[in-house]
Formats: sequence, structure tokens, C-alpha cells
Amino acid sequence: TPKMLTRKIKLWDINAHITCRLCNGYLIDATTVTECLHTFCRSCLVKYLEENNTCPTCRIVIHQSHPLQYIGHDRTMQDIVYKLVPGLQEGKLWCDLFKGQFAHTSLTLKKKKVSSEEKGGGGATEKKYSGKPDSFTSVSICLECNSSKLRGLKRKWIRCSAQATVLHLKKFIAKKLNLSSFNELDILCNEEILGKDHTLKFVVVTRWRFKKAPLLLHYRPKMDLL
Repeated sequence: TPKMLTRKIKLWDINAHITCRLCNGYLIDATTVTECLHTFCRSCLVKYLEENNTCPTCRIVIHQSHPLQYIGHDRTMQDIVYKLVPGLQEGKLWCDLFKGQFAHTSLTLKKKKVSSEEKGGGGATEKKYSGKPDSFTSVSICLECNSSKLRGLKRKWIRCSAQATVLHLKKFIAKKLNLSSFNELDILCNEEILGKDHTLKFVVVTRWRFKKAPLLLHYRPKMDLL
């Protein structure tokens, strides 16, 4: 039987297909717009859709009022990116979030950017994201439990990046409470259940705008609505 023919492809030849148009870095938590199937980093896309309702690439209207409900995690694409770019998964955005760094006063996040060497040139560059303690880049939070079925957190006062999402908080709480899944939780502000893709900046602006810090959030077991 003849040996299977193989052909090597240079990474920079396919960079355009595995990078985010919003940050020019390799896709992290790849998220696809269901209307047009364009893919971006989840954090980049969620931040963009806070002020827009169109696809960043083709400008098609995703949804007039709730574009965040029409995007979805693209596990297949993310697996491809991780296989093609060695070391990217270990250094991905938010990698330190669940290693005890969530409550730091200043949160510095790094995301690998396509280097000029990988594009065919020389010299690598890296894009940095820094969270500074002001009203727009970091948020002070108090996490309270309002259910007898769950215990309270030992450290309920935290400060984290304003670009962190409600989903990150769910994962943080689930880890601290040793829950089997973060999907078992609801997080509320002013007795309103928050969407998992809402950033903390969005929550502060829309639900805590004229109130003093910290942002008070409650968590409870997820309630199935009939």
C-alpha cells in the first residue's frame, strides 16, 4: 500500500481563518454569529455587541434589540485553533481567573497576538489587556447568597475586570462552592436574573448606574421556568 501523501502548510497561510477580526489575535473562546457564521473571540464580540447589533465583518443585522442571544460557542473552531497554535490554550485570556487571581485589585490579562514572524516577517508582538481600578475597567462586587440551599462565600467582596461576564462569575462561584456545574446557578441584580453574556460594565451601566459601589449581586440555585 503506498504511503499517504502529506503536505506541510505554513501557519501564516491560514491565519486569516483562525484569527479574530476585532483584536487580530488567535481566536479564544471562539463564538460564531448564527446569522452569517462569522467567528470572533467571545470577549471581543460581547464587548462589541454592547453598543452594536450588526456583525463586525459583514455588517448584517444580528438582531435589532437582543443580538447576544444569536451568537454561540464554536467548539469545533476552537479545537482547531488550539491544535494549530501550540501553547495558545495554556496562555489564553482569563486563564488566571480561576487560579485565585479573580479578587486582585488590578487584573492584567494577556492574549497571544499573531506575530509578524507568523505572518511571514520577523519579530513577535503580544497584545496586552490591563484592568486598572477605575469605574470603567474594574468593578467592586459583593456576592450574596439568597437561598438556604447554598452556603455563602467566605470572601464575598471582590474586584475584577469590567469586561468579565456573568458567566465568569458563575464559574467562580461554582468553583468556590464545589458545585458540579455552573449551570446550576442564577445570578441576580435588583431581583432580575442576569444573562450569562452580560459584562459587569454592562450590568453597572444598565442596573447600578446611580448607586454607590460595590455592585450587589445575589446568587441562588437555578430555577426552571415553566
